[in-house]
Amino acid sequence: MNEKAHIARRIREARELSGLSQGQAAKKLGMHRPTISEIEAGRRNVKADELQLFADLYGVEISWLASEAIGEEKIDRAILAAARELSSMSDADLTTLITTIKMIKSKGKAVE
Repeated sequence: MNEKAHIARRIREARELSGLSQGQAAKKLGMHRPTISEIEAGRRNVKADELQLFADLYGVEISWLASEAIGEEKIDRAILAAARELSSMSDADLTTLITTIKMIKSKGKAVE
């Protein structure tokens, strides 16, 4: 996979993980929806400042969008499904979930 196609795929994955449609992302970024579509299809180059905008909007690092780290080529579908579910949860449920995760994590440290 060439670099342009890789970046396009990562931008699409990050958008999907964030739970945004192309239209929603375009509106938040001040772009047209077809522009997002062209970028995600790898038919339009992404400028450095645009890459930063995508990273900020989707809550990812530019390095993740631009590089292929070992083991990241095959993203676990369970993580994608979990991210979609998380994006539809209420704030109260997310708080409960995060609190539960922190409790489980702290119990694991106490056992070590």
